[in-house]
Amino acid sequence: MRTDGDHMNGTDAEHQIVELAATTRTPWQAGVGVIAPYDFALDRELWRWTPDDVSLHVTRLPCVHVPVTVDQAADLSREEHVAPAVRALLAPEPLAVGYACASGSFVHGREGEQRLYQSMVDAGAPAAVTTSGALVRALDALDVNRIAVVTPYVDSVTDRLLSYLAEHRVEVTSSVGLGLLSHIWRVTYAEVSAAVHSVDRPDAQAVFISCTNVLTYDIIAPLERELGKPVIAANQVTMWAVMRAADRQAVAHGQSLINVAAPSAA
Repeated sequence: MRTDGDHMNGTDAEHQIVELAATTRTPWQAGVGVIAPYDFALDRELWRWTPDDVSLHVTRLPCVHVPVTVDQAADLSREEHVAPAVRALLAPEPLAVGYACASGSFVHGREGEQRLYQSMVDAGAPAAVTTSGALVRALDALDVNRIAVVTPYVDSVTDRLLSYLAEHRVEVTSSVGLGLLSHIWRVTYAEVSAAVHSVDRPDAQAVFISCTNVLTYDIIAPLERELGKPVIAANQVTMWAVMRAADRQAVAHGQSLINVAAPSAA
């Protein structure tokens, strides 16, 4: 049974809520836009790098009925698909827009990544980031130019990544691809960790795990402790860069990249 004291406490609390509502404005939540491939399944992972005062506005690129190949990556990078996706995100006024697809942003090399970036800006993005552009900036921020590479791709797609890195004068000491053509998001932490350990070499300054559909958040810090070097991943570099472009800080513990100062997102 409620006592008079309980009733007074409840009433006082209600008065405080009314007074607060009358005297303060609802805090505005900043947002960033994310463009993801049609088969992207890891929205929750992106949120884990997102600070509490930022919302993610995520949209998908149109579906294409092809496996994860060079052809798929090329389709995902087409301006006629990317520009409408950018415009679809502009209504809530995001501070920046990230293109969250590794293969779609490296498939046509350095010039292709720059065209992709420019198409996002031309479509109205206040600041733009691509996964592969973010990768290069992350390596610069970590002062790294020799890396080992893990991908879920078939060899033809992995080769495009290696060529893209070579254009940026990044040496790949070794690489491994898992040869997957679909359902990449089902790769387990154990499988990713085993691939990282298999590809690491003493002369590699860091390890990069490609593809935004590969789950990595929880294993980056343990892998860094085990290997004694930075481990970076596609979703991580994307969120690190898009938050920097929005003048925010990505959130994570024990991940080397998150705590370094980033160069300009331009």
